[in-house]
Amino acid sequence: MKLNGVTVGPIIGETTPTRVRIWGRGQGDVIDGLPRRCFGALRYAKAGSGDWHKPVLFKMNPNFDMTGIAIVEKLEPSTHYEYQMGYFFSDAEISDAGFSGSDWGNIDIGAFQTASDDDTEPRSLVIGSCRYLLKTFLGDFFDDRGDKTFRSILEQIDSGSPVHQLLMMGDQIYADDLKFVGQDRSVDKFYKRYRSAFGQRYIRDLMSRTPTYMTLDDHEIEDNWPTKACDKDWKTLYPNAIHAYQSYQLSHSPNIPIKKRRLTGTPNHFWYKYSDGCCDIFVTDSRTERAHLVDGTSEMISQEQMSALKRWLKDASGRVKIVVTSVPFAPDSAQSESKDKWSGYHAQRVELLEHIETHQIERVVFFSGDIHASLSLELVSPTGLKVHSVVSSSFFWPYPHPSARHFRTKGTIDAGQAGVFSLANPSKVVGDDNFTRVEVAPQGMEISVYGRKGELMDRSVRQF
Repeated sequence: MKLNGVTVGPIIGETTPTRVRIWGRGQGDVIDGLPRRCFGALRYAKAGSGDWHKPVLFKMNPNFDMTGIAIVEKLEPSTHYEYQMGYFFSDAEISDAGFSGSDWGNIDIGAFQTASDDDTEPRSLVIGSCRYLLKTFLGDFFDDRGDKTFRSILEQIDSGSPVHQLLMMGDQIYADDLKFVGQDRSVDKFYKRYRSAFGQRYIRDLMSRTPTYMTLDDHEIEDNWPTKACDKDWKTLYPNAIHAYQSYQLSHSPNIPIKKRRLTGTPNHFWYKYSDGCCDIFVTDSRTERAHLVDGTSEMISQEQMSALKRWLKDASGRVKIVVTSVPFAPDSAQSESKDKWSGYHAQRVELLEHIETHQIERVVFFSGDIHASLSLELVSPTGLKVHSVVSSSFFWPYPHPSARHFRTKGTIDAGQAGVFSLANPSKVVGDDNFTRVEVAPQGMEISVYGRKGELMDRSVRQF
């Protein structure tokens, strides 16, 4: 049977030394008033070998906007593979053993590299956040300026600078851009926005060949969520936004367990962790677990997530510890904006800094986005221990960006019983559309900020 190319994707998701999750979207079809069953198919081979493995088949689920995940196992570490992904209709259940083959001639060939199992291997990461996509009052999306950022990343890859991971740290969509006249509230509108955002040429190409990890921030739901949420929002807006988020962003992450090459279970939280080469990475959920407690304190993350994060920080893996959080851990923003960041959740920031200082955990780096500017700095403890903060935003924002005076890059941050951490060695603040390339090695990292069209805006080197 002839395969159709996927309508959105493919997206290379979680990539381990021996396994990869690849996401794609098919298409709904109806015959005689009944939906047809849609299935995905993926075949793969070592790059250049032409020795294609038996196709992996998987369901495209109408409950998740006809999306699905192919899980490929028994791969080799640090190895390049080629693959093709498509979809087809079948009115009967199918199995891998009964699949007779397809015409793959019209399906694009993608590529990926498995993760490294060498815990000293340097990694090249591209990080960023906040990609605005202009929507008209008629509900159409027409703006492709933000896609040029991803074209610049592709140009670096094609010129010989590999990217081992793409980290998208929130506001992958702006569902509330027409808040007063046409904010997305139904799941179908959220789906449409994701299809448009992830369907543009260059971001689609980039995600089809680069392991991509995502977390959400407020604009996947609404601005400053949940500050202004009412009962109706919790019952309608939030479930619809989160269902679409799970379909398009979370499903290809390490969050959902795998059993017999299938995703199993329903997520009860949105944070996750993974490793690649010299990097251990903990991707937090810094948005949906926020709570204001009866004793007057506030939590950005639940106690369950906090405990998991602290255990992970002190597990003595020997790798660089990278914490991804959608809003900046440091520096603090101007007073009017600080309540939404870690500075507005003082007790939990103190708890993390105390934990890092008490256990003398070295090589801790916080990655974040949100603020429509990029910079890096160090937090230095009374004993000289350094914690690094790298902020990267925005991929594209068509309105004015903040300048350096909007951020407190000098002074100290309270760390409770651990004393105070001094802010040190701040980089230039880049207030233009950009992405950040971070070259991470066991000894330190090089941080390069590039403009939307690929021009180098700033570079700094940090020693661990």
